[in-house]
Amino acid sequence: MSVETAATVYDQLSIDAETADKLFLEARTANTFSQDAVSEETLEAIYELTKMGPTMMNNQPLRITWVKSQEAREAVVAKMMEGNRAKSLTAPALAVLSYDANWHEQFPVFFPHAPERKAMFDEDATSRAEIAKNNAWMQAGYFIMAVRAAGLHAGPMGGFDAAGVDSVINEGTSNHSFLIVNVGTPGDNPWFDRLPRLDNDAATTSI
Repeated sequence: MSVETAATVYDQLSIDAETADKLFLEARTANTFSQDAVSEETLEAIYELTKMGPTMMNNQPLRITWVKSQEAREAVVAKMMEGNRAKSLTAPALAVLSYDANWHEQFPVFFPHAPERKAMFDEDATSRAEIAKNNAWMQAGYFIMAVRAAGLHAGPMGGFDAAGVDSVINEGTSNHSFLIVNVGTPGDNPWFDRLPRLDNDAATTSI
């Protein structure tokens, strides 16, 4: 983004330029991490922000597993593409994001004014799973922004054996992993060159 464009963007925001940079304009995907620990309180704060983003009927299908023990981390990392393993072994915090295919069971909690609407989703497991995936992906975006708001950097990654990861962390549940995210402060040489973004004319239209 040019200096001129950035200045124009800042003028249209209700947040200050430093916050806009931290959340969007200067935020990067970290590829190496320092060994600075991430506290339990910070992990909880990240979820408290994440859960506030909108989802269909407030359904909140995202489930976050913080992989803390070395044994569990090594088991998860073993299911990843080889090129992603080292950074996930060394990141201060490792999150596996899953969607709960039986999210509708929580209707009395997330939709207390109309819990009977759970019945709309009881019989159609395929539809439930699709709704879960779509909304959990939205929540994954909120999660990354929450990590940034906490002053940390996120390294989201696909490229893993989801069934294998599920066998490690989701056995016996209706949760299905779809994204792994390294979380922490950047280490040595953490950035690749920033790749271009599509400009406004290429990505938006008005009708």
